Amino acid sequence: MEKEVIISIRGMQKYEGALPDVIELVTEGRLVRDGESYTLSYQESELTGLEGTLTTIQVDREQVTLMRVGEFNSQLVFQEGRRHFSMYNTPYGAMTIGVNTRHLLAQLTDQGGDIEVDYSVEVDHALAGRNVFRISVRESEEGLGSLKQ
Repeated sequence: MEKEVIISIRGMQKYEGALPDVIELVTEGRLVRDGESYTLSYQESELTGLEGTLTTIQVDREQVTLMRVGEFNSQLVFQEGRRHFSMYNTPYGAMTIGVNTRHLLAQLTDQGGDIEVDYSVEVDHALAGRNVFRISVRESEEGLGSLKQ
């Protein structure tokens, strides 16, 4: 199964001593089911500062993997109650970060669904911040393409 979808993303980053940074984005993407797993993919935009980057979210039973391929590649693995280490490429160079998932909810079907991840980020084993993102996926309405000219 493969289909065009509308993806609504709300992300929040909280760092010690700073106001939360919130970003909201609605974009078109693709939802693919392979057995019991789902893959959601979309192109980043200027709004996220990652224009030209393809973001892919792989949803398996108890794990969500977020991969970005573009100017700066990264892969983050989310599994509730577990810490995973990943290489994270930035404009300033690559670094190893720890991702400790506090809460994970991933309910996708062929019609769409929701993903919610609450996690903390560690750099050099020190807490660097807390992030929460919520993704809502729904089928693209037929006829939407006919409105584009």
